[in-house]
Amino acid sequence: MVGAAREYLLRLDLHRFSTPDADTYRVVLDQVTAELQEAMPRAGGSWGVARKILNIFIRDASYHVALNEAYRLAAPQRWMEMPLDSLTATGLKRAVGRGRLPQWPGVKHLDPTLSDRFQAAAAVVAEEKDLMRVDLDVIWWGLRR
Repeated sequence: MVGAAREYLLRLDLHRFSTPDADTYRVVLDQVTAELQEAMPRAGGSWGVARKILNIFIRDASYHVALNEAYRLAAPQRWMEMPLDSLTATGLKRAVGRGRLPQWPGVKHLDPTLSDRFQAAAAVVAEEKDLMRVDLDVIWWGLRR
C-alpha cells in the first residue's frame, strides 16, 4: 500500500490544489482522493486511508517554502483538512466536549459523511485558537511527544 501511494503521489500535480475558493478545493480533493484510493491495493485502499495520506502530503508540501511558492499553496492552506486519525479524533472530541462527535470508527472505516463532521468540528476549534484546521494535527502530534 505504501509503495502504491508513493507511486501515485510522485506523479501528482500539486497545481491542482491551487484553487480560487473552498468549493473548488473540495472538488479537487475529492477527485484526487478517489484517484489515490483506486491506485492503492484493495485490502488497504479505504477512502479514509487515502484521504489521510493525501491530507498529510498536501499539508507537508504547503509547509515547504519552495513547494508552497512553486505550486501556490499558501491561499489553499485555509481550506486544507486536518488529517484524521485516532489521535486527532481524540483531540477534537476533547476540544468540543463530550458527546458532540460520534465514536471514532478508525481511519480505515472513515467515510466522507463522518469525515465532514470531524472536519467541521476541526474548523470551529481552529477558529477559536486562531489557527487553520490543517495545523491542529501538527500541534496535537507535537504535544504527544
